[in-house]
Amino acid sequence: MSHHDEPRTPETTPNSWYPRLDPAGRPHARRTAVLRAVTAGAVVVTLLGAAGVLMKGPDPLSRLAGSPVAPSGPEPSATAPDASLPAPTVDMSISRESEDGGRTVNLTIDDGPDPQWTPRVLDVLARNGAKAVFCMLGPSATAHPELARQVVAAGHRLCDHSVSHDTAMDHKDVAHQEKEIVDGLRMIQDATGGAPVPYYRAPGGAFTPESRQIAAAHGMRPLGWNVDTRDFERPGVERIVETAKEQLRRGPTVLLHDGGGNRAQTVEALERLLPWLRANGYAFSFPKR
Repeated sequence: MSHHDEPRTPETTPNSWYPRLDPAGRPHARRTAVLRAVTAGAVVVTLLGAAGVLMKGPDPLSRLAGSPVAPSGPEPSATAPDASLPAPTVDMSISRESEDGGRTVNLTIDDGPDPQWTPRVLDVLARNGAKAVFCMLGPSATAHPELARQVVAAGHRLCDHSVSHDTAMDHKDVAHQEKEIVDGLRMIQDATGGAPVPYYRAPGGAFTPESRQIAAAHGMRPLGWNVDTRDFERPGVERIVETAKEQLRRGPTVLLHDGGGNRAQTVEALERLLPWLRANGYAFSFPKR
């Protein structure tokens, strides 16, 4: 499941990826000349690239769908809707800000519901008076409807996180994107008895203008994040907590997981983080719709 997957052991880079600069029978002098030419070319390209970056200025973060850092300018959404698709009924820009003003945090929990970890996440949220958005995978909601309904009953909000968690959706055709979004929504609604699903989060942040419009046409505001704890990598409880604290200056919406693997570190991190948030004057809110 891409960036929500368990970490993979890096594979050895195939030899074929390296340029073959010394074919059999070629003289040493020619090999040296080629190496010098390649090196000189690389230096020129690097210098030109650096100059280009300096000339054009920073790339707008709004181009990075699901970027952990909130964009400083307008969202790309403000692009006109595609007339060939259903018209949006809610804002189709990516939401990262809070409904409430002041010092707030929006907790978002992805990839469940999971029978082992979702109940534990719900428990720690309840003990700390915290609310969250649960970004559910359609098949997981179908497999565990009792957990999906428990999330709703506890006052949390729902988010459609697609059917198959295809993090390459932004490279697929619109029909594929639409099926992933709409089928995921229907599965979650069926599992919860028709509970509202006010948000859609693309797997891995793989939004497109079309996917945002399709979601918004079904009443779901696209949902990004500001704080990426990278808890899916299981970096250690302390690292998860410290990452959350460090990145809160970027904005209020925090990305965590209750599915996709062993989430014991996430649960323990929430045990430590939620009291700290309270003690430091944060209130729990929901992302803007």
